[in-house]
Amino acid sequence: MASLLLRRGGCAAAAILLSSLPFAAHARNAEPTAEAVAMLSAGDFVWNAAHTIPAKPAAMRIVISIADQKLYLYQGATLLAVSAVSTGKPGHDTPTGDFKILQKQVDHKSSLYDDAPMPYMQRLTWDGVAIHAGRDPGFADSHGCVRVPLAFAKKLFAVTRIGARVSVVDESLATEPDPQMPDDPLALGLEAPAPEDISALQP
Repeated sequence: MASLLLRRGGCAAAAILLSSLPFAAHARNAEPTAEAVAMLSAGDFVWNAAHTIPAKPAAMRIVISIADQKLYLYQGATLLAVSAVSTGKPGHDTPTGDFKILQKQVDHKSSLYDDAPMPYMQRLTWDGVAIHAGRDPGFADSHGCVRVPLAFAKKLFAVTRIGARVSVVDESLATEPDPQMPDDPLALGLEAPAPEDISALQP
C-alpha cells in the first residue's frame, strides 16, 4: 500500500538570517490531494485545516522524502499536511532512518554557524540535524537539516511533541490521490513503531 502515499553537524539553513527567509509561503488550507501536492513549489505547503488535531502526541508522525523534497505529516493514517523542504546537499546529506524529536525550541541559534537563527527548531539528532524554518531554493541545499517554510514551521511546531516519530527516506512516495498512510509501516520500508510510553519524554 505504499502507492497510497503521495509521490512526487549543523545546517546550511542556520547560516541564513531571518531576513532572507521567503516573505510568504504559498499556503493553502486544503486537503493534501495528489493534485494539490503536485502543484507545490519551493516555499509552498498545504494543510488540512478542517482536520481535528489529536490530543495524543503519539498520533502524529512525520515522513520526509529526500527524493520528493517534501515533508508529509500524518495523524494516525490520515495525511494532514505536506510541505516543500530543502534537505542536505551532496556531502552534507540528511541522514535516513527513523528518529524521534529530541528537543524543541522556538528561538534556537546555531552553535556551528555564528549563532545564526534556526527558528522553530525540532532536533532529530544530537550532532546537529533538525527540522526548522529556513530558505528553500527548490533543491537540497542545507548542511543536513530539513528546512521548511516559516509559516509551516510554526504550525508543525504547534502540533508535535517531544518523542514524535520522524522517518527520513530516500524513496519518492506514491502519486495516488488517496491521502492515507498504510496501516502497516513496513509497506513503506519503514521500521514499525515499537510500543512505548513517551510521557517521560515530554518537556
